[in-house]
Amino acid sequence: MLSELHIRNFAIIDELTLRLSGGLHILTGETGAGKSIIVDAVALLLGGRADTEVVRAEADFALVEGTFTLDAAAQAEIAPILAEGGLESEGDTLILSREVRREGRNICRINGRAVTLRQFQVVGERLIDIHGQGDHLSLLRVQEHVNFLDRYAGLMDARREVADLVHELRRVRRELQELQQDERELARRVELLQYQVSEINAAALRVGEEEELLQERTRLANAEQLQSLAEEAYHRLYEGGEEQLSATDLLGQVEQDLAGLCRYDPRWETWLQAVRDVQYQLDDLARELRDYGDSIEYNPTKLARVEERLNLYFNLKRKYGDTVEEVLEFGRRAARELEAITHSEERIAELQEEEQRLLQRIGDKAARLSAARREAAARLSAEVERELADLAMEKARFVVDVAQDEDPEGVPVNGARLAFDATGIDRVEFLVAPNVGEPLKPMVRIASGGETSRLLLALKTVLSEADQTPTLIFDEIDTGIGGRVGVAVGRKLWTLAKRHQVLCVTHLPQIAAYADRHLAIRKEVVGGRTVTRVEEIRDARRVDEIAQMLGSITDTTRESALEMLARVKTEHGA
Repeated sequence: MLSELHIRNFAIIDELTLRLSGGLHILTGETGAGKSIIVDAVALLLGGRADTEVVRAEADFALVEGTFTLDAAAQAEIAPILAEGGLESEGDTLILSREVRREGRNICRINGRAVTLRQFQVVGERLIDIHGQGDHLSLLRVQEHVNFLDRYAGLMDARREVADLVHELRRVRRELQELQQDERELARRVELLQYQVSEINAAALRVGEEEELLQERTRLANAEQLQSLAEEAYHRLYEGGEEQLSATDLLGQVEQDLAGLCRYDPRWETWLQAVRDVQYQLDDLARELRDYGDSIEYNPTKLARVEERLNLYFNLKRKYGDTVEEVLEFGRRAARELEAITHSEERIAELQEEEQRLLQRIGDKAARLSAARREAAARLSAEVERELADLAMEKARFVVDVAQDEDPEGVPVNGARLAFDATGIDRVEFLVAPNVGEPLKPMVRIASGGETSRLLLALKTVLSEADQTPTLIFDEIDTGIGGRVGVAVGRKLWTLAKRHQVLCVTHLPQIAAYADRHLAIRKEVVGGRTVTRVEEIRDARRVDEIAQMLGSITDTTRESALEMLARVKTEHGA
């Protein structure tokens, strides 16, 4: 529900904060005091048109901010919408704000984060219905009628079963469409896949080979230098020269000297053994250097082959992946796709059989769902007409129209092919004929504002359990009705407020008497400027307000006001 509404620099409102609760809130006040302006401000929270003319004179911007307290059901509905838009849910609190700047720019925020107008609208429309502002009224959106009927009749589980089958059918049809694409395009795809698979398979790639080739290329490209270095190291280590002994010769002399020391001092025996071990290692190193130098050869032909192999690796990675593993995986995927296309005729036949099975199952379940809807539609129509009779529209007719359209691509139902979607095979629309002799027509085409308000109130009363919108606002619902009907309207609003938070702008005292909270709207002049003030009134002040609504404050009107309040109190059982 809407727990707090803050309005700043909006029309004649300089700054206003309303703290609201559950139940029925009645807003009263003289014409022009700003009652409907408050409703217009709330409409901005539903994504309504942001006209710069609403910005208060001499102000740079207008601001409307609504703080909502969400119950578990509202949280469950809003949380996925927020997540889809990349927004975080903050538990049971949600804050919507709309800023309209004089230069024409307007900013929408959810929980302090700027969002698109569409995101703003999707959230706002699930929190508030404004009756009298058709753009924001879910009951006037035809696509919502099937949802109201199904929730009223308890058919949402049956509908979900149909929806699951429809989603599976769409998946099957997408795969079929991909397999049945243009034959020339398919042939081109086969040719490309065959080339790719052949090219990758022919390369016989091996993980690790590229690194080995790079090392071999380095050796071949530097063969002469490697051979020279190996020979020089061998010469210094094992052969020496005319004027310089080799490293092994020098080490041999060291060995002789240490052997002489050991004859007189045994402690040098460990070092003597260490020198002999080094001699053995140097002998091994000398042989390795000699063999390595002999094996090195300058071979341009072999180097060219290595370069060619490395170039193959480079080209395949450039086309199919950054690594050898990715290239090999690309080849495996291409081979699987080629295999699937090669056997596509078999798969097409399987999918076509599955498509027909799904169509039949959808048709069976949708037909049962449609029959249940028709039965519920008759009950709903009768209940709404009874409610309309209480609202002085006893001659009005209300019909929940459940219809189907034929479609050669549709589901089979009783020998016909019917159009369908995730909700089933039915088009559901609320139709009404307010007066005798008039034909039934869609609700959106009802001309009379008073008739629209009463019809919507009747619907909301019947659908109160099915309607999940937390807050309902009725703007001057008393248009075109008198006191007797006003009592019935007030009673229904109070009943509706047991399941919803209800705000109602009214001029009828009979409706105002049913308020759980009575908010008086006043217009004042402060510092040469007109401003709107709101205060909650109780007891004697409320009696005077209702008396004023009856014409003027006199002993007679006060007595009438007290009688109204007493009657309502008795009805409420308090």
